[in-house]
Amino acid sequence: MTRPIVVGVSACLLGEHVRYDGGHKHDRYITDTLGPYFSFVPVCPEVGCGLPIPREAMRLEGDPSAPRLMTHHTRIDHTEQMLAYCAARVRELEQEDLCGFIFKERSPSCGLFTVPLHSGSSAGMFTAGLFANELARYFQLMPMEEAERLNSPSIRQNFIERVNLYYACKCAK
Repeated sequence: MTRPIVVGVSACLLGEHVRYDGGHKHDRYITDTLGPYFSFVPVCPEVGCGLPIPREAMRLEGDPSAPRLMTHHTRIDHTEQMLAYCAARVRELEQEDLCGFIFKERSPSCGLFTVPLHSGSSAGMFTAGLFANELARYFQLMPMEEAERLNSPSIRQNFIERVNLYYACKCAK
């Protein structure tokens, strides 16, 4: 019997109501097209680290090498809380046998490439969200992509091929 190919996914992309406003960003391509081929492990770092639904919107600010996760209006810094969760969750995900991960773009926790960094000296700068950064650091060879980028046929095909190759290499061990 063949093991399923397990892919982590930002929970909001699977239709879970975990976003700051209580909503979701259900991506039907992920659930309807990829769903028959992959087994999904949903992850929402904000909820996982103990933040409520709904919650105040947050953004990354400050130093590009060590951004802070700050709420927009009340200016509460959730960086340490999030980083502690990230360190623990990536170790837990090692037990899930992941072969890839699909992130929600522009999320201060889950964006892989397109998270705006708010800083006086870095206008127009983008970075990775805190969770995506930690996952990429921990699983350096695992295929990862942002959901929005999967709209590009070449990026989508490349991601699926890399996930399948990663899976084949893991099964060969």
